Amino acid sequence: MTRTAIVLGAGMVGVSCALSLQKRGFAVTLIDRREPGRETSYGNAGVLAASSFVPLNNPSLYAKIADYLGNRHPALNLSWRRALGRPGWLLRFLWEARPSQAKARIAALQSLTESTVARHRALMAEAGVSHRLRETGTLKLWRTEAGHAAAQAEHDFLQAHGIEAQVLDRQGISGIEPSLNPIFPAGLLIPCVGSVDSPGAVTAAYAALFAERGGRIEQAAVSGLARHDAAGWRASTTTGRFEAEVAVVALGPWTGDLLKPLGLDPGLDVERGYHRHLQPQAGTSLSRPVYDVDGAYYMAPMEQGFRITSGVDLSFRDAPDEHRQIEAATAAAHEAFPLGEVVGETWRGARPTLPDSLPMIGEAPRNPGLWLAFGHQHIGFSTGPITGEIIAAMVCGETPPIDPMPFSPGRFIG
Repeated sequence: MTRTAIVLGAGMVGVSCALSLQKRGFAVTLIDRREPGRETSYGNAGVLAASSFVPLNNPSLYAKIADYLGNRHPALNLSWRRALGRPGWLLRFLWEARPSQAKARIAALQSLTESTVARHRALMAEAGVSHRLRETGTLKLWRTEAGHAAAQAEHDFLQAHGIEAQVLDRQGISGIEPSLNPIFPAGLLIPCVGSVDSPGAVTAAYAALFAERGGRIEQAAVSGLARHDAAGWRASTTTGRFEAEVAVVALGPWTGDLLKPLGLDPGLDVERGYHRHLQPQAGTSLSRPVYDVDGAYYMAPMEQGFRITSGVDLSFRDAPDEHRQIEAATAAAHEAFPLGEVVGETWRGARPTLPDSLPMIGEAPRNPGLWLAFGHQHIGFSTGPITGEIIAAMVCGETPPIDPMPFSPGRFIG
């Protein structure tokens, strides 16, 4: 008899979970209020971040706290109303940054990210969108001479973890990206990192592959989740009820809304972010995403133009837009590259984040058949495929591709 599953959330993580369960013979229904890939998975820099395994709350965070809390750094906009509304979460986030935690969490994140490019390369080939993949690396840039030491330190750190990188001076930067204005004296090229020209379109292509293989996609808002019987789950939606043996919750920043009525509080919070597209001036180009460290933004070539991303906005998830950071990022990007006019509207999205900067991947405590896959912060697009494989392997009693223990829901849900 065919086993059944419902997957709630059609971003990269949810679509990947649906594909991995389908591959193991499940009849899967994928449910989201929007079309696949139109929320958080749409708005990122499209980087397949094989080298992004340092938690955001690492020991270096402490030296930056004064600037961050005073909103003096473009990497962060902090709403004090929100911070004071959840002081326990913020204190836990800062507590998790202590040095004794760093090594284990770096190892866990690297296990999650190291196969990123290979897994996406294989899925893109299956989905017929290999043309969207770039394997040209990513480039980090510093605006001051102090950047030489920072680039070398990061180079040495990555090398110690098996990641090749190349420190570049101003001439070296111009050699690989001649259209950049020569305002960066130091850079770091990380060749193993991949990127795509439309993360939303890639997610949608994976969902189309799922549908072609017999999967069901239902566009509906999920209003509730409850046990159906001793061996199943029921999702209530705006178009009806859906029942299955297994339920996977991959709703990103909306996951807490669904879990709390079940008595499950995952300790989830939200980071908002913005992007806008600008056209490059005629005769200019960019071969890879670049990250301006001092400006705290990515500039990534996309099919809509050059995508400029902002730093983190720690405001309430559904609060009105706050454009201070994206305006600053746009101005800084104009200094770095000969850009033209803005194309379209400024986009805002939200990323799910947990206090230890690790995602939650595994079965919910005290709720057999309810599986959780969320909290990936900035690497959900990158690590969706391996997350799907971890979930599907554990559902089927197989050995997961990596050790899932660091991502266990039990670390926050008692």
